[in-house]
Amino acid sequence: MKFLLLFFVFFLNQSVFSQELNSSVFINSDNIESSDKYIFDEMKVAFEQFLNNQKWTEDTYKNEEKIKCNFIINIVNLPSISNFEASVQILSSRPIFNSSYESILLNHGDKDWSFEYVTSQPLDFNENNFNNNITSLLSYYAYIVIGMDNDSFEKFGGEKYFQKAWKIVNNAQQSNYIGWDQFGSNNNRYWLTENLLNPELGIVRESFYNYHINGLDIFENNAEKSRESIVKDLKNISEVNQIKPNSILIKSFINSKSNEISNIFSKGPINIRKEVYNILSKIDPSKTENFSKILN
Repeated sequence: MKFLLLFFVFFLNQSVFSQELNSSVFINSDNIESSDKYIFDEMKVAFEQFLNNQKWTEDTYKNEEKIKCNFIINIVNLPSISNFEASVQILSSRPIFNSSYESILLNHGDKDWSFEYVTSQPLDFNENNFNNNITSLLSYYAYIVIGMDNDSFEKFGGEKYFQKAWKIVNNAQQSNYIGWDQFGSNNNRYWLTENLLNPELGIVRESFYNYHINGLDIFENNAEKSRESIVKDLKNISEVNQIKPNSILIKSFINSKSNEISNIFSKGPINIRKEVYNILSKIDPSKTENFSKILN
């Protein structure tokens, strides 16, 4: 009886304190002509289980504290049986204090993912070795998602998780898969991690933290003070952008926050709104039309 009671307490604790991610995987295979479409359903389940059942940190997360994230995978080519070429969009969010609103933390597209997958393939992760390009990419973005979440609650709180992502990058260097080395696109996994760990871009991460803690989290109680704080953060990011133009970290911030910032500053003093419009347009001229709603 005592054993059963201990087992019940253990099981209860495991259900209350569980893994870190609440991931959903979506796979689009519309561009692929194949009679074996069932494999994409199996792939979805396998990828979700890998992300959600793995224990990525030493921290304990209650079910309601799990980090919500989506992996939207678009299969673009099937060069041969069991070989896939895909792009993946990774999105994650976190709740904002004193509201029902959830803010996007990461909205990042990765266009260079090729991998091999067969039915019932086991997905194992070893952080000290490169096993395959499935577990390496999923594990890499798991740590990026967790790191971004921690960075939004604590200044440089995601550092050790970005270091783990960097270790995955280094392990993958000799794999010959694209996306892991510094000589490819400046928007790849190598450069995203390099930016996150680069001291010259540290002010961007500080601003990311302030944006959430001293901006969004107080917005419901004091919108004016929230906007003042966010303006300072945007100025800091703009100054770094002049030194490090085309930084993937700054691009990622704007991709994640452009609509949100536009909504935040669609109200308030017109002089502040003009200032924010000018700052954002300088950081990312391609989104000027989107930012124009701030002035309307």
